[in-house]
Amino acid sequence: MRYRLTFVAGLAVGYVLGARAGQQRYEQIKKAARGVAQNPAVRNSAETAAQQGKVYAGKALHTVSEKVGDHVPESFTERVRSRLGRNGHGRPAEDDWGTSHP
Repeated sequence: MRYRLTFVAGLAVGYVLGARAGQQRYEQIKKAARGVAQNPAVRNSAETAAQQGKVYAGKALHTVSEKVGDHVPESFTERVRSRLGRNGHGRPAEDDWGTSHP
């Protein structure tokens, strides 16, 4: 019984100390990640990657729609076009300021 009580007490102390150290390390990682995310070079790279993703998705949509044709439901193609930010004519849709983005 004494060994079991000692084991449970040790487990509780280890949990409390680990939780405190874990919280501190979590806060350090969170602060570092926030600093990286706010770096202008990282933000520009992320925006460029997002734009490239849209370009490739548009090309993929065009290629697939040529090969599949009328077999794709219209609701699906409209949803894809809206996610790409394109109007029904394959051109970039205008944003709130009247400008378009390729």
